[in-house]
Amino acid sequence: MENIYTEINTASRTMRSQMSYQKALSQYRSVHGLSRISWVTWGVVTGTIIIWCVTAYQFALATGAHNAHDIIAAVMNNAINIQDKDNNALSSVLIAFGAKDNDLILQGQYWRFVTPIFLHANLLHVGLNMLNLAVLGVFLERLVGHIRFLLIYVTTGIVSIIASFYFMPQEISVGASGAIFGLVGAYSVFVLMHRRAFRKGGIPALLWLIIVIVGNLSIGFFVPNVDNYAHLGGLLSGCLLGWWFTPLYTLTQDNTLIDKHSLSRRWPLALLTIAGTLILAIIARLFIGG
Repeated sequence: MENIYTEINTASRTMRSQMSYQKALSQYRSVHGLSRISWVTWGVVTGTIIIWCVTAYQFALATGAHNAHDIIAAVMNNAINIQDKDNNALSSVLIAFGAKDNDLILQGQYWRFVTPIFLHANLLHVGLNMLNLAVLGVFLERLVGHIRFLLIYVTTGIVSIIASFYFMPQEISVGASGAIFGLVGAYSVFVLMHRRAFRKGGIPALLWLIIVIVGNLSIGFFVPNVDNYAHLGGLLSGCLLGWWFTPLYTLTQDNTLIDKHSLSRRWPLALLTIAGTLILAIIARLFIGG
């Protein structure tokens, strides 16, 4: 008899997980017009690319380029690896546009906890990050909605810069990869919460996500100038925000599916998330600056 109850309970949990998962995937289809477009993702991608074009132009001028041919040559010569002779020029431009520089943050330029998320070093850097953001962001924004997606992306991006500020104080840091790791972390937790909706209890899906995460983190051990502390900061904060804010639908007594993690229900937690991020930045500032 006990086995029967166990099987019924397991089947019930599986059914609830499947209903929640399918509802989360299809929810965006119930909206119309611009609301169906992942406008936060495309806005961030477009804005980041425009910012990179501006910084790439300024970098080319700083290296002595005077015409279109020289500008293109300077950008392409550093498209994959930054040349040693151009490293100082690039650093100066990125710092001027808001890169993470601990000395300047300690002087009160606290916006540098945010601006590095939208800056990139070269064509390969911005290209890979924006490709990953476009692929993952469109899907995840449909899944969680525009405001929750923006909250997760910006918050995990800031936490990644705080992690870099504390653990790599000597490095000039830029890039959206910490925020992208945050999105990966949030989606991983969504899969974990809905694992019963996947075949074999979600184990293959979770193993694949672990392989992707470990594979990307391992790049930092072989490629120079990769800030793994920022990646880890984004990933761990993304997991936490995924647990709090990714959709989890439950069936009410009148057979209506409601999202327990919607911002309309969890807005106090969203405010605490923002406040907690500010407190984390203050703590890091106090420990580094004394």
